[in-house]
Amino acid sequence: MLKHKVLIVDDEIHILELLKYNLESNGFDVEEAETGEKALELLAQHKFDGVLLDLMLPGIDGIEVLRKIRTSAYAALPVIMLTAKNEEIDAVIGLEMGADDYIGKPFRTRELISRVKAVIRRAQLKENAPDLSESLQDQKGIVVNTETHQIFNEGVELFLTLKEFELLEKLIRTPNRVFTRDELLESIWGYDYVGETRTVDVHIRQLRKKVEADDKNPEKILTVRGIGYKYKP
Repeated sequence: MLKHKVLIVDDEIHILELLKYNLESNGFDVEEAETGEKALELLAQHKFDGVLLDLMLPGIDGIEVLRKIRTSAYAALPVIMLTAKNEEIDAVIGLEMGADDYIGKPFRTRELISRVKAVIRRAQLKENAPDLSESLQDQKGIVVNTETHQIFNEGVELFLTLKEFELLEKLIRTPNRVFTRDELLESIWGYDYVGETRTVDVHIRQLRKKVEADDKNPEKILTVRGIGYKYKP
């Protein structure tokens, strides 16, 4: 079995060593970068299955590296942001720009390994999924084309990140069904992790900005207080 190749980007040597040791102990092939510039250089030279990307880097920071990844030939590459506790706002910005997930420092090694495996597995399942021509449509003008990964709202194409697309597709497939945050986290992000549902909330907020006429008073993607979210057709 081929090893998954992961790039870790952090300017703290002890963090790089810790991540490298634990990832290699769990069967990953690892490359390291201490700067954003070096990370982009390695990304251009090698094919990676995932990236662990620190937010605070000298020179080009993690947000800029993420932006360059999402506008490159390897735009679908899974990215997990590494953040310190006082960088939560930046972590949310990272999610809004298309990061697949984020995890705070200090982190639990087993949890981090689980998340890396999950985002890579989800990306590969998506890549290898059968090519099914299907469109999902509701009465409010939303059309989801699962073959071309396009979404239209009253004929106007919406430009969503991969996770936003998957989230809307999940909700629209079973209208009026209430999904808990943990259900969405497990289904879209690929792991059962109770406690980091902020990831779901951020993506729902961004999705509403693109889908709803008034994202402060949504009519399609509704919050069910104390439970989660549902799609109202």
